[in-house]
Amino acid sequence: MSPTGPAASDFLALSAQGHVTFLGAGPGDPGLLTLRAVEALASADVLVAEPDVLGVVRCHARASVSTPELTVVDAQSAAAGVPVLRDAANLVMEAVRGGRRVVRAVAGDPGLDGDAGAEMLACAAAGIPFEVVPGIANVVGVPAYAGVPLRDAQGADVRFVDARTASDRCWTEVGASDATAVISTTLDAVASAAGELVSAGRKPDTPLTVTVAGTTTRQRTWTATLGTIAQVLKQAKVLPSPEGHRPVIAVVGERSSAAQRDQLAWFESKPLFGWKVLVPRTKEQAASLSDQLRSYGAVPHEVPTIAVEPPRTPQQMERAVKGLVTGRYEWIAFTSVNAVKAVREKFEEYGLDARAFAGIKVAAVGEQTAAALVDFGVKPDLVPSGEQSAAGLLEDWPPYDPVFDPIDRVFLPRADIATETLVAGLIELGWEVDDVTAYRTVRASPPPADTREAIKGGGFDAVLFTSSSTVRNLVGIAGKPHNVTVIACIGPATAKTAEEHGLRVDVLSPEPSVHKLAEALAEFGARRRESAKEAGDPVTRPSERRPGARRRRTTT
Repeated sequence: MSPTGPAASDFLALSAQGHVTFLGAGPGDPGLLTLRAVEALASADVLVAEPDVLGVVRCHARASVSTPELTVVDAQSAAAGVPVLRDAANLVMEAVRGGRRVVRAVAGDPGLDGDAGAEMLACAAAGIPFEVVPGIANVVGVPAYAGVPLRDAQGADVRFVDARTASDRCWTEVGASDATAVISTTLDAVASAAGELVSAGRKPDTPLTVTVAGTTTRQRTWTATLGTIAQVLKQAKVLPSPEGHRPVIAVVGERSSAAQRDQLAWFESKPLFGWKVLVPRTKEQAASLSDQLRSYGAVPHEVPTIAVEPPRTPQQMERAVKGLVTGRYEWIAFTSVNAVKAVREKFEEYGLDARAFAGIKVAAVGEQTAAALVDFGVKPDLVPSGEQSAAGLLEDWPPYDPVFDPIDRVFLPRADIATETLVAGLIELGWEVDDVTAYRTVRASPPPADTREAIKGGGFDAVLFTSSSTVRNLVGIAGKPHNVTVIACIGPATAKTAEEHGLRVDVLSPEPSVHKLAEALAEFGARRRESAKEAGDPVTRPSERRPGARRRRTTT
C-alpha cells in the first residue's frame, strides 16, 4: 500500500468518484504522445488541458468529451506574459465527481514541467484515484530536436534549471561547474540567465543554444556564447519584441557548439522545414498527402476547391446499385474516393453492406481509392501496378473472354465531369460499360478572407496542384497565388493550365501521383536549401522573399 494513497480495500469505493490521469503531452510535436496517452485520451469523459497543448491532445479524445476552460484570473501576470490560470486542481476535483474519467494534460512531463505535483497531492488528500502517464519533458525533447545531445560517450553532469525560480545558490553551483546546463526561461530573459552564469564563473565563450517553439515546425534555434547571445538576438531582430515572453530552452556547454550542431540539426534541416504548403483538397482527401508533407517539415493547409453533390437524377445510380445485387455486372471500377463514398452511401440507404460485392470483381484507380474500399470492407481485385490512373488501370485490365467471363458488363460510378479514357478503353477490350453519374463536382465556396489574402499576398510557400480543375477552381474562388509561391504540378496537362493562368511552374511531378508530387517538392526544397548554404546565405522560406516580409536571419 502506498503511504500517500488509499488502501487497496478502499479503491473500489473511491473509484465511484471517478479517476484522474495526469498526462504529459510532450513539448509540442503531436507525434511525441505515447501510446498510453492516446489510450487514456480515447476513454476520457473530461479533458482539462493547458491552452498550449489542447490542440495536441484534443484530436485523440471522443467528440463528446467535455473540455472545461482554464481561464486567466490574474490580469497583472497576464500582461507580463505569464498568465495565472484558474485553479486546475479545483477544476479537476469538480470534473471527477460522478464517476467521470478525467484526463489532466500538461505540457512536457507531469513530473518535471509545470505544477502537476501539487494537483496530484490534492487528489491524494481527497482520496481520488489517479495515475500518471509520463511525457517527453521539454528540457529533454527540445534539445534533441535542436540537434544538441546532452551527454556523449565521455559522459557529463546535466543540470536542469528553471530560471524563474532558480536561487542564487543554484546559479552559483551551475556557474562553478562544467556541467551541461539546460535552462527553462523566456526569450527576453536568456541574456540575464547567461549573465548569471558568467558572474558565477562560467567563461563568456562557453557555447550556448537557444530554441523557441521546440519540436514544432515553428522551431528556431540560435547558436551563440554566453557573452554574445544578447547581441545575436538583437542582430537577428528577435529582440526587442512583444513576443519576448515566449518560453525557450537554452543549453549551455560544449555540446551546443555551432560546429557540432551543423552536423546534428536534423529537424530544422528537413527539406521543407517551416514551409506553409497549400493543398487544394479536403482534409479527408489530403490526409496521407498532408502526413507526407509534415514528414518533410512542412505545415500543410487544406483548402477544398470542389464540393461534391448528389446527381441531379438519382434513378440511374439506383438502378445500377440494384443491378449489383441481382448479378448484372462482372466488374465494378472505382476511379476516386468520392465514387466509393457515393456507392457506400447508396448501400446504407438500402440496408446493404460490403457483402453485396460477393461474386463481383472490384477495381480501383490508385492507392487512396483502394484504401477507401478496404475501409468499407472490400479488398480490390485489381489496382494499377504501374501508373496510378485510368490509363494505368487499362494496362492491367483483362480483355473480355466469353469462356471465363459469364457476364460482359462493367459498372463505372464516376463524377459528372470525368473523362472518357476509361470507358473507351474498356469498350475496346470488349466490355459493355454502364457509365453512371454517382456524384457531381461543383466549385467550392471561397475560403476565409485571411486564407485568400495569404494566397494572393505570398503567405504560402508552395501550392500543390493535383489536376487542371484545382488550378481553375483555386484561382476562381481565392485568386492567383503570389509570384514568390512555388507552384508544383502533378503532370504536363496541369502545368499547362497553370501557365495559362499566368503561373510559373517550378516543380513537375515525374509521375501522376500526389505522393511523387510531394516528393518532387521536397527535392526542390532540398536543392534550394543547399544552394543557399553553399552561397553563404541564410536559409529562408519562399514567403520570406515577398515585398514587406520580415527577413529573419538565423545564426547557426
